[in-house]
Amino acid sequence: MISDGVRTIWCRELKRDDISGDDDFFALGGQSVIMARIQGAYIEELGVEVPMDQMYLNPTVATISAYIASLDAVKTR
Repeated sequence: MISDGVRTIWCRELKRDDISGDDDFFALGGQSVIMARIQGAYIEELGVEVPMDQMYLNPTVATISAYIASLDAVKTR
């Protein structure tokens, strides 16, 4: 499940284990350097490139997971 992978990446990079699907990246202490590391992890671990603007527009595990799932749906058409 995409959201499990996203949550795992966020927990590791934000050094927290209590992140829920609706927690806001910025409220959790996220900033641009961490976001860049997460962006790299998405490529390495999930095999998907997420543009930085989409990471800002989708600042929760739930919303970025939905965005990533929509990319997969586009690929399979």
